[in-house]
Amino acid sequence: MATGTPATVLLASLGVEFIIHEYHHDPTAESFGLEAAEKLGFDPAQVFKTLIADVDASPTVAIVPVNTHLSLKALARACDAKKAVMADPHVAARITGYVVGGISPVAQKKKLTTFLDETAGLFDTILVSGGRRGFDIELSPEALLAVCNAQYVDIADFS
Repeated sequence: MATGTPATVLLASLGVEFIIHEYHHDPTAESFGLEAAEKLGFDPAQVFKTLIADVDASPTVAIVPVNTHLSLKALARACDAKKAVMADPHVAARITGYVVGGISPVAQKKKLTTFLDETAGLFDTILVSGGRRGFDIELSPEALLAVCNAQYVDIADFS
């Protein structure tokens, strides 16, 4: 696979069905996720971004629709923690092994506690970053949950 990333290599090795979606990333785009939804022609509610937060100083993965924000309070509650804050982007890149704007929830360098917003279950398939900017993968939410050992939780803030 010429466009392989650690995420696609792992998914293929596990026999998980997925579809690759590539687009030309515009470095001036203000939102990586909204750019992906627009360029790929998907509803932004079906395209998910991967965020890294520090939950009581423990790195945690939160996957939410690109047209929402992460509710840090809801994430902290899901972890039975006192506080959650967004991780420094350089730290997020270092611990995941992916560049910011291309952080995939799949095949990160470290296994982190992972939460997928429950709205993912409304779709047969969702898109997440495939491991670099301009490269998304489409797969079932159930496959993503299994591969990432994640769980559904209500963490998206639609305001």
